[in-house]
Amino acid sequence: MEFMTLIEERHSTRVYEQTPVEQEKLDKILHAANRAPSAGDLQAYSIVVVRSPAARKALARAAVDQQFVGQAPVVLVFLAEPARSSEKYGHRGESLYAIQDATIACAYAQLAAHDLGLAACWVGAFRKREVQEVVGAIEEQVAVALLPIGYAAESPFITPRRALSEMVREV
Repeated sequence: MEFMTLIEERHSTRVYEQTPVEQEKLDKILHAANRAPSAGDLQAYSIVVVRSPAARKALARAAVDQQFVGQAPVVLVFLAEPARSSEKYGHRGESLYAIQDATIACAYAQLAAHDLGLAACWVGAFRKREVQEVVGAIEEQVAVALLPIGYAAESPFITPRRALSEMVREV
């Protein structure tokens, strides 16, 4: 798919078919996330693939009861690894760059999913410690984003975007 078409057509989906996501497509999504830029090429994040129905339900509860999270056939959990970034960049790496690394990887995964005919929805509203417990994160890892992925069972409402003139300025 042409990139600008991908950008225009991608929308957050919150209703999924129960069709499993093929391993080949999941591998491509993970490859895209792995290719995302990161501060100093440190890739200060990790990704947990959650397929277990019980774990997905627990993630939905942790995501302030957003049930669609548990209904998607697969959920990717993006964990920042601040210590990995702080070795090179100190406090700024720990407090910012690791978070940015994880979010950029999640954005690449989300775009790759759409390119492969799948749907996804970025989820940032969750109780961090609960998510970390569900996925067995170590103490040094911080949950940054959940990305439920599956085949769309809805055509989401297209939300209007702000005019560029409201958000862009030159200096």
